[in-house]
Amino acid sequence: MTFRKLVLAACLLPPAWACAQGAVPAPAPAAAPAAPGVAAPVLTLSQVLQVARDNIDVSIARRAVAGARADVAAADHSPAPVLTTKASSIDLQNGVGGGNVVRDKRIDKSVGVDWTWERGNKRELRTRAAERTAEAAQADLNEVLVQQQIAVAGAYWDLAAAQEKVVQVAAIEKSASDLAAASARRPRAGDISQQESLRTEIEARRATADLRVAQADRQRAMLALGQLIGQRGEFGVEAGWPAVTADLPPLPDIEQRADVRAAQQRVQAAQASFDNALALRRNDVTLGSSFDHFPGTSRRLLELRLSMPLAGVLGSYNYEGEIGRARAALEQAQDQLEKTRRAALAETGRLGEDLRASAARAADFEQAIVPRARQVASMAELAYSKGALPLVDLIDARRTLRSVLLDDIAARADYARAQAAWQLRQAPAAP
Repeated sequence: MTFRKLVLAACLLPPAWACAQGAVPAPAPAAAPAAPGVAAPVLTLSQVLQVARDNIDVSIARRAVAGARADVAAADHSPAPVLTTKASSIDLQNGVGGGNVVRDKRIDKSVGVDWTWERGNKRELRTRAAERTAEAAQADLNEVLVQQQIAVAGAYWDLAAAQEKVVQVAAIEKSASDLAAASARRPRAGDISQQESLRTEIEARRATADLRVAQADRQRAMLALGQLIGQRGEFGVEAGWPAVTADLPPLPDIEQRADVRAAQQRVQAAQASFDNALALRRNDVTLGSSFDHFPGTSRRLLELRLSMPLAGVLGSYNYEGEIGRARAALEQAQDQLEKTRRAALAETGRLGEDLRASAARAADFEQAIVPRARQVASMAELAYSKGALPLVDLIDARRTLRSVLLDDIAARADYARAQAAWQLRQAPAAP
């Protein structure tokens, strides 16, 4: 392979000493944008994950848990006794006589209490359904928390990648501007043609446009993360990329996932509701008694009452609709549980493949591509400084440099997102 082909094939990242010749310097640590005179806060991954525990979506899920727990209290009680008072046998034709209304007038007055006896264990079944629904809501809260933390971690690494992209593109823009400034003076000396000088100016302007795009991407990434964590104004994140490893810690059993547990609890709640619907066929009995006072007949009269519906008797309605609806809800909950299990298995496989693939790609850049690129790119810069490489080839090499640097950032960000998702699924934090 000729020297020129070698340079064109691997011209990627030059060393810092080549800056004087218009080379791109090694990237500096990414910094967060700051308003003039005001230091922008720099957040860590642990900080944004902690904030995600209390964002608006998690708060909504907590309200649902509180409501479900209140439903348990509403279900776990017997029907309240009913107090009844009445005045009857009022003789409108002959009158009720004189005297005190309570003691003397001929009016049948009574005070009584009625209470419904629930048969068929309805209270226990009703309470069990409410309790399982509350447990499902709690599992939903855990699942929302995991999902929000995964989303926040992804947005965090998106912003970290956007910050580093700005640093890399800014370095390329500076080297292109330096080269264009130096080339603008060389046509007068006869070193290069006017066409080559204009070409370097075009590349410098193009690099400036790329820098503006990178800065806009950083702003969008910052706004996306800020929406998830409720952060306003300018801020940045620490871009300490995680070490690449191919080891995959085991995920917990699928049945222990929060979304699967929620579906399991809903099946149990639907079963309790179905049993409660069957219990409707055992008619409730209402018991009551009254104390009557009827001057002229007796001042102490006692009334005993018993009443119950005749559902199912003589071919009447026997709660077929309620039982059919509860059976359909139970079967639907069972189908939803199976669907959730399948989705959980699919997500586990996808997360594992994402982590393995991103780890391999990031390791290739870290261990093979970037080190060799630095070595060969320094040769390209040196060759151009000695006049052994034409300007057009140097420009092509710098375009390749930009592409590879951004691919390296993307590979590290992909791995960081995949690792965060795997770890958060491995050990979901309880609220």
